[in-house]
Amino acid sequence: MVTSTRILGQDGQPIRLADLSQPQTSKVGQLRAEWQNHPARGLTPAKLAAVLLAAEQGDLIAQYELFEDMEERDGHILAELGKRRRAVAGRPWDVVPPDDATPQEKEAADRLKTLLDEVDDIEGALFDATDAIGKGFACQEIEWMRADGFWRPKSITHRPQSWFKLYRGVTQEIRLRDYSPDGAPLQPFGWIVHTHKARSGYLERANLFRALVWPYLFKNYSVGDLAEFLEIYGIPLRIGKFPSGASDKEKMTLLQALVNVGHNAAGIIPEGMSLDFHDTADGDAAAFELMMDWCERTESKVILGATLTSQADRGSNTNALGNVHNEVRKDLREADAKQIGATLTRDLLYPLAVLNGLLPGGLRRCPRLVFDCAENKDLTVFASALPGLVGMGMRIKRSWAHAELGIPEAEDDADLLTAATGFSPSPFPGGQASARAAARAVLPEAPDYADALAQALAARAGAITDGWLDQIRELVASAEDYDDLLGRLSQQFADLPLDALGDVLDGAMAASGLAGRYDTERETGRA
Repeated sequence: MVTSTRILGQDGQPIRLADLSQPQTSKVGQLRAEWQNHPARGLTPAKLAAVLLAAEQGDLIAQYELFEDMEERDGHILAELGKRRRAVAGRPWDVVPPDDATPQEKEAADRLKTLLDEVDDIEGALFDATDAIGKGFACQEIEWMRADGFWRPKSITHRPQSWFKLYRGVTQEIRLRDYSPDGAPLQPFGWIVHTHKARSGYLERANLFRALVWPYLFKNYSVGDLAEFLEIYGIPLRIGKFPSGASDKEKMTLLQALVNVGHNAAGIIPEGMSLDFHDTADGDAAAFELMMDWCERTESKVILGATLTSQADRGSNTNALGNVHNEVRKDLREADAKQIGATLTRDLLYPLAVLNGLLPGGLRRCPRLVFDCAENKDLTVFASALPGLVGMGMRIKRSWAHAELGIPEAEDDADLLTAATGFSPSPFPGGQASARAAARAVLPEAPDYADALAQALAARAGAITDGWLDQIRELVASAEDYDDLLGRLSQQFADLPLDALGDVLDGAMAASGLAGRYDTERETGRA
């Protein structure tokens, strides 16, 4: 454990343990007393431009309050941004030691993983870090405590972006809004500060929400126009007729009756007066819907990099294109996960390691927090293809197979699964011995794996089709004429058993796919 007060922060400067006794915001009480405004009320293009310009000139409050309103009022933005945020926050995570780790470094990583697991609502802290994806940065304040001989986060609390200001020095710095002109520097070991740039530039302009404000505004205008359109054109026109000489009181009675009929579908009028209902006026709401649809598609593109992962395109193969666009989301997820993992390593894992004396190799050897973004492969395909590939002579690393399947490699003293007696995982008849024999027979003559796979497929399929050919020969020999042969063939092979041949073809396709994947991995030095 740390016994000296001379410890180094993330920037290499010494800090004092006494500074961790209370959160930094406890000294800035006016921030907690602030009530949030709602710039989205009565938002116009001129007002929006003024909010964005003020942010560029240093006043961030209105801009980030507007971002909060947008996320709250626009269900499409909330849903799409939620997809991207949960794509990272919902992934499994781990604390991994540095490369070529010593036993002490592996033990330190395991201890840090245990300490993080014990943090209350660590999942919430991971999710709050992803708030920076849309807003450019997210700050979470850490309150520390010492229990059972270890320093631990007592709480990790998200603070609104409007509590901060961006100081432009040699580099841009996020500072707490206090009573000073330039703001207070954030206390080391007291904050998790994640920055996420949607594009290059200063943080106040480089966030993702800046690209969403105009589609949000245009969509709101279209929604309001559509509501007004439906109010005018969606209700039949009602006309009341009163006789000449009617008094003002009688006219008001008729008008009230018109209103009651419109809202209650019932009403009364004096004798001698009449109500006429006309057909709804012609109108087309398609223009408003087209504008709203364009705005939502733009929002989807900005947030997810595509539209087909969230809504269907008219007249397109949405299943195929959606699969392509989903690959874009995987790229975004992996990039987001790497950035957030680096931030949590620097601002949470490193302080936790330093305060508890768990850095035997110093800062350079600090364990890292990483998210598992790998897509686990189909176990059935691998189980049917790998034994055949290995039997044909391919040298496949065991660690690569474990990584591809998402199955952790067991420790030396772990209780291992074993194959049941008589069970053969090989797709070749006769098991591994037969596979190796077949491989030795074909590989010397085959210029590459493709030829070997083709010959192996022919051998396996031939064992099935040879039986069919024997039956056909018998029918040909015993048939009286051509028509008799056709009848016997139809009767004999009305229900042709194709399952066995289908299994052969499935195994061959899987094996060829894995062979190509392995060659790629080997050429790039990853296998």
